[in-house]
Parts: sequence; C-alpha cells; structure tokens
Amino acid sequence: MIEELSSPSDNILAFRMSGKLHDEDYKTFVPRLDEEIAKDGKIRLLAEFHEFHGWDAHALWDDIKFATEHCTKIEKIALVGETSWEKGMAAVCKPFTMAKIKYFDVGQLDAAYAWLQE
Repeated sequence: MIEELSSPSDNILAFRMSGKLHDEDYKTFVPRLDEEIAKDGKIRLLAEFHEFHGWDAHALWDDIKFATEHCTKIEKIALVGETSWEKGMAAVCKPFTMAKIKYFDVGQLDAAYAWLQE
C-alpha cells in the first residue's frame, strides 16, 4: 500500500510504503506526483517504509517505468526505513534517477525532512 502523509513543507511529498506493492498502488501514486510536478516543475520526495515487503512483478515494472520517466523531475529523495535491505535500496536507486538520494533510519524522520528542505 502507498499512503500519502502530511508534510511540513509544500515542496515535499511524503508517502508511506507498507506491505507488498501492487499495480493499483502506482495508479494513484504516479498521478499524484505528476500533479505536483505539473505545478512546480520538480519535487522532493520522502518515502517511508513500514513493514515493507517489496513489490509484485507488475508493481516492480511500474516502479522501474516510474523511475525512468521521472528521473529528471525529482530533486531529492529521502528513504526512511527499518531494515538493512531498505538501506541498500538507496544505492540500487541511484542509477535510475538524477535525484540526490539519502537513506535515514526510521528514528531520523526529522533529519530526513530537514535534509529535503536544504
């Protein structure tokens, strides 16, 4: 599931990813980002992972397609997670985007928002 979170700043979109992601999740997530990109040109994104179990095959394709289509439209991505493999996702994502990416442990949510606002 992808759930939009409230954000302390207008130029940051925040989402919580939990469980296993499916194609339906991307059908609401991607248009929401596209809406903000259309208004501001570029966005900053916080992705918080909570009890995250990855993607099904279709959602993985959706994620790859999203990354390639939006690689120049996102300035910064803060990944906030609970596990070591989520930390590794920051390195895996870097070749697919022009955005600056940084990982934060779940207890560093305030630091993640501060970094995005810099």
